[in-house]
Amino acid sequence: MYRRKFIKRLGQIGVVVAGTSTMQGLLNSCAKTDKKWNVVFILTDDLGWNQVGYHSSRYYETPNIDKIAAQGMQFTSAYSASPVCSPTRASLMTGKNPARLHITDYIPGSRYPYAKVLNPTILKDGLPLGEVTLAEMFKQHGYATGHFGKWHLNKDKNYQPGRKGDPESQGFDEVYTSVKPGYDHDPDADAHHAKIITKRSIEFINKNKDKPFFCYVSHHVVHRPIMENKDLVAKYEEKDGSDDPVNNPIMGAMIETMDNGIGEILETLEKNKLTDNTIVVFYSDNGGFEQLQDQAPLNGGKAMIFEGGIKVPLAIKWPGVISTGSKCEVPVISDDFFPTFASVLNENSISKDIDGYNILPLLKQKGKIDRDALYFHFPHYHHLGYKPAGAIREGDYKLIEWFEESKTGGDNAYQLFNLKDDVGENKDLSNEMPDLVERLKNKLHDWRKKMNAQEMEVNPDHNPEKADWRFKDRKGWYVDNGVVKTS
Repeated sequence: MYRRKFIKRLGQIGVVVAGTSTMQGLLNSCAKTDKKWNVVFILTDDLGWNQVGYHSSRYYETPNIDKIAAQGMQFTSAYSASPVCSPTRASLMTGKNPARLHITDYIPGSRYPYAKVLNPTILKDGLPLGEVTLAEMFKQHGYATGHFGKWHLNKDKNYQPGRKGDPESQGFDEVYTSVKPGYDHDPDADAHHAKIITKRSIEFINKNKDKPFFCYVSHHVVHRPIMENKDLVAKYEEKDGSDDPVNNPIMGAMIETMDNGIGEILETLEKNKLTDNTIVVFYSDNGGFEQLQDQAPLNGGKAMIFEGGIKVPLAIKWPGVISTGSKCEVPVISDDFFPTFASVLNENSISKDIDGYNILPLLKQKGKIDRDALYFHFPHYHHLGYKPAGAIREGDYKLIEWFEESKTGGDNAYQLFNLKDDVGENKDLSNEMPDLVERLKNKLHDWRKKMNAQEMEVNPDHNPEKADWRFKDRKGWYVDNGVVKTS
């Protein structure tokens, strides 16, 4: 056990080690579990809610992803904690909301020094080593841990073996890290590393088939720049619906390559007789890239607090525990993975400031969770997004706070939507239901205070001519040879 992790552990459970016997007792308590389930966690990058077959797409071909959903549970209201990648990945790894962690933008974030309100400074050195990660928790219970693909939780992407902040220092035994390709990369040369990520994941599973393992398969698909084998792209260009804005032939080819790799991983589990002893999770870190693929029926996309930016596909297969073909309509969020896996491990000494909920009662369909609302905090301008915003979802209702307006006293600072009746967030109910707006607003503000969330401030140097915020109305986009530009 790493020294910093061991000290963290002591602080969490409030004990003082006085001698060797006490220390051994603590180590023994860490190892207790009834059954050690293997875990394969598949995370995609910018995959839209509407880009999987089991969400009724007839264009994108995802038979292996669909198999996970068919053999397990689909979540119809799954959310990422953020509409961009680093915050969600931090949330997934720690169980803590990005607002609490002060990692609310992609690392290192972007500056908008002349905008109306100021982006707060996030933790640019990445996820603090003092945070206990999923990998560290699994490792404490005797698991082999492997990370393969995108990390994006260190200060930069200059990954080096054993470097502080990279996966090896955050609990992973075996690591392959990769970054997205450049625009001049050869599309036929595994540009997004989907094949090598699959290969390394399979090697890890084969190597550790006789002991419990946590395999984190972290794809770059379908993050831009979008590119894939030209023959496979041609297949999708010829498919019915290729001219529909919700379909993108290049993304279709990228997703097929990734899905094939997922199928190979599932086959590896089967060949090693591990299928019945392995939990498989499929999830996306945030919503899809609206400027290259419409997120309909959802509104908006990546870097936006609208549903298209934060509502994501989630399916979990757990043989013998989750009923085949089941669905869950209860909203869940990336914060929930850490406490849920802690429960799977019978780990009872996690930090008290974990924000997620143990969703085992939902997975087993034997109870409820006592959470009454989900919260989101995105106090940033983003070159792909809309306005900086926060949100609360309580029941069917979602309130959005637009920080430019709320911080400067502008009009229309809040919007209210009934997601059950209006999943596309087309009808603003704020004027019809002012009492609900006021209650949810106060609840959202109280949550931010509890999180010690970073707030945006009015910018004394605001200069409209220099603000260079080109995306206010989400218009004027065009694509030149796969590169998104603005008119």
